[in-house]
Amino acid sequence: MVYLFGLISACLLGLGFVLQQHAAEQAPVSDALSFRLLWDLVHVPLWLGGIGCMVAGQILSAVALSKGDLSKVEPLLATNLLFAMALARRTSGQSLGGSGWAGVLLLSGGVAAFIIAGRPTGSSALVGPLRHWLVIGLLTGLAVVLVIIARHLPFFEEPPLLAAAAGTLYGLQDALTRVSSQIVHRSGVSGLLTSWEPYAVVALAVTGLMLVQSAFEGGPLRMSLPALTAAEPLAGIVCGIGFLGDRLRTDPVALAWQTIGLISVVTGVYVLARHPAMPGSEAPPPDHAEES
Repeated sequence: MVYLFGLISACLLGLGFVLQQHAAEQAPVSDALSFRLLWDLVHVPLWLGGIGCMVAGQILSAVALSKGDLSKVEPLLATNLLFAMALARRTSGQSLGGSGWAGVLLLSGGVAAFIIAGRPTGSSALVGPLRHWLVIGLLTGLAVVLVIIARHLPFFEEPPLLAAAAGTLYGLQDALTRVSSQIVHRSGVSGLLTSWEPYAVVALAVTGLMLVQSAFEGGPLRMSLPALTAAEPLAGIVCGIGFLGDRLRTDPVALAWQTIGLISVVTGVYVLARHPAMPGSEAPPPDHAEES
């Protein structure tokens, strides 16, 4: 059931991202990086359909995570990119070709290799508040820096950085969601309502959604989804190790595979960002069609 829920979740997430991007690319450019963008998109049925698919996918992913280990579920969720590419093939009418499938395998396989090699496991170790806030501050600061850099680039070059910023916030959101569930288990709903974590989860979710839609608005899905897919699980693992007490394997073989996984992720993002078969991209000239 863990694998079934994980794969269905990935499929729904991939479909949701494609639908959202098709709607967001029609939004006014002036709405980019503004919460007004979300207000405008709420009135677009296609976008609401995409959000519905994404929410359903997230619910199923939560069910999968409740029934299985992180090392089993996260690689499955990373395959949402594969489902998006499959749908992209239908919308663009182009074959993915060798480079397209290579990018998919590098990215999804890289995330899987990092998680499986590291085998993150929970522990009862207590983490001091200084380390807790330091990790949160570093990830939030990284997201802010990515947005600032993106704003100094041409509009069509912003999507990868905005998507990476959103993925970073989503990873932090996942970690604080896990903390919130622990609070409920320990202190009940009343304890949750008097804690800051659930309100931070809502703020991160809304801000991340705005950044994602701005990335979708700024360019084809091939420019944003790979960065989003890679950033969220990696940021979540940083949070897990940083303040949730999770631990990764640190023997030489594990570290080597984790390094290979990270390199594969970066390479996969680069390959996919240059591939013409993602939704919204232009087909290559006829005389170069065979090369793609």
